[in-house]
Amino acid sequence: MSANPRPRVLLLIPHLGGGGAERVTALLARGLSKEKYELHLGLITQTNLDITLPASVHVHCLGARRVRAGVFRLLRLVRQLKPELILSGMAHLNFLVLLLRPFFPRGTRVLVRQNGTISATLAFGGVPWYTRLLYRLLYRRADGVICQTKSMAADLALELGVPENRLAVLPNPVDVEEIRTSSGLNSAPQTGPGPHLLAVGRLAREKGFDLLLKAMVSVRREFPQASLLIAGAGPQEAALKAECHALELDSAVRFAGRIDRPWTLFPAATLFVLPSRHEGLPNALLEAAAAGLPIVALPASGGVVDLLRDQSGVWLASTLSEDALAASVLAALRVLRPGERFAHSFIDAFRIDRAIQAYERLIDRILAVSQ
Repeated sequence: MSANPRPRVLLLIPHLGGGGAERVTALLARGLSKEKYELHLGLITQTNLDITLPASVHVHCLGARRVRAGVFRLLRLVRQLKPELILSGMAHLNFLVLLLRPFFPRGTRVLVRQNGTISATLAFGGVPWYTRLLYRLLYRRADGVICQTKSMAADLALELGVPENRLAVLPNPVDVEEIRTSSGLNSAPQTGPGPHLLAVGRLAREKGFDLLLKAMVSVRREFPQASLLIAGAGPQEAALKAECHALELDSAVRFAGRIDRPWTLFPAATLFVLPSRHEGLPNALLEAAAAGLPIVALPASGGVVDLLRDQSGVWLASTLSEDALAASVLAALRVLRPGERFAHSFIDAFRIDRAIQAYERLIDRILAVSQ
């Protein structure tokens, strides 16, 4: 333990990019109390900081080629800083942190943040065969595992046997006021009469953009001028563009690449679509709700369903299929007025001040146990 009167807290993330986990970490770095904690931010694969953070946040860019190549740099950083608490924000980094925990200074507490539903992640495939074993062996080493929804926590307890008293359900912080005040600045409008659909996320199979492209064929039969803007980058980009061409949607669909501030796209959108096959509780959905966008979503997780069920301005598909997605999009477009927006009061629980307070209560509780 350090003699510092303020507990030293080290936030860890591979890098600060445009993803939801990265935005959550950046908001925590900005929002956690500088009076209560000495804040440090460790970026494993980043060589320099390209966003603005408060001067009180000490940034450490480790510049490793990839997360697992940063073992010794991370260990050296932790042993030098001797933080009272580490909060790690992404699954593969969580594994590394928990694997290294026996080598950390005595008394270092570790919180990990889980981004997705464990059962869906394991069942969906695309992860190494030993992933379940790593989850089961390593997550029990954490002093706390942060989940975004109750259903995610219940799933994690069932799948991994993590004691319930080590699971915490905390809301993702969303800077609602920034989104509402700056969403129209430097916006990237969609062209044509519309309606204009918007989807945001990593271009990977679990995000379901292939389902959305197929659904667009049905949507265009009823709304021939409908367009779709997909913001994101990822391993499926080439395959999705090929699928788009095969479906003869080249004139209707635009791939915008990764957008660090996706809310600049919101003003021109008629409808936000979440086509994911499985999700925890994506920030893109919360940000769209903060801006009041009408929402169509597949039932990608219990958390998504619990949040969106029976909400005004939301069309939740009945099943995880392109037909159900197309039906929900069409149901929304038939009744929406141009530029229509909704209050989406459920977003209030995710406002940055409330979410930060919840994180601070957890951090304080974990630190109190260690004393």
